[in-house]
Amino acid sequence: MMFIYEKAPFPSCHASTLIETAPGQLLAAWFGGKEEGAKDVRIWWSKFDGKSWTAPEVAAEEKGQPCWNPVLLKVANGDLVLWYKAGPSPQTWTGFVRRSSDGGKTWSPSEIMPAGTYGPIRAKPIQLANGTILAGTSVETYKVWTAYVDRSTDNGKTWTRSTPIQVPGRPYGLIQPTLARTSDGRLLAWCRSRDTGFICMAESKDDGITFGPATLTDLPNPSSGIDVVTLADGSFVMLYNHTKVGRFPLNLSRSTDDGKTWKPLATVEKSIGEFSYPAMIVGSDGKLHLTYTWNRTHIRYRAIDPNNPMV
Repeated sequence: MMFIYEKAPFPSCHASTLIETAPGQLLAAWFGGKEEGAKDVRIWWSKFDGKSWTAPEVAAEEKGQPCWNPVLLKVANGDLVLWYKAGPSPQTWTGFVRRSSDGGKTWSPSEIMPAGTYGPIRAKPIQLANGTILAGTSVETYKVWTAYVDRSTDNGKTWTRSTPIQVPGRPYGLIQPTLARTSDGRLLAWCRSRDTGFICMAESKDDGITFGPATLTDLPNPSSGIDVVTLADGSFVMLYNHTKVGRFPLNLSRSTDDGKTWKPLATVEKSIGEFSYPAMIVGSDGKLHLTYTWNRTHIRYRAIDPNNPMV
């Protein structure tokens, strides 16, 4: 367990994302500035060599506008992609993307995405065996939050959108889907919920083109971000705040039945505070590698063995 940095040129940070660029080497990104939504908020990133993290560097900025919610992905051909958003609020975001074809040594200039298209909104996408990228996304208006999945068959150059992911009779409050496929090929999308008090889940039988109605899981949600990974044995692990109020504690739960039921795996953070917006991957070492906001002042990193989760 460690902080990615001890000191940084910004007082506030949030919304980290994480990928493994090569065995044992990680890249993390987040937004940081005076405070969330301030005009000086930029996207920052840091590299991990297996022992220590490099000092934070600016990955992207938009002059005079805050940046938000970076998402990293290593696509099947080895390229790295960074998506992020900029604008005064989620209702006015513009999406941007940068790419690297040399393992992150150099990056393309930021490209503007079409209005209303953001790629993955917060949680990492997944890539299918046929190359299709599935990205959980969402749209927020002054009144309604709606989740979707965007599909790309050209490594993120263009996107098509799924049907809405909604709880019947409560169409106002799902965002930020995180995705996984079941053993029989169904796509599951778990969403942050604004008004139900629980993580909600919807199922697609056509790889994210259409979704059935979202239902409430047994896992509580205080309207905060979540992440899910699939282990080598096919089980799912979720990183989330197991509470309806506040953003603590931060917990891991595991499902061995394609998401039907969940059992506690570990408590990552037990104290009072804010431990939120987690990102999680399975590394080449089989461990869970996770980053998350620590009291809005730091990004914390941990590596956990899912078969011996002593934390």
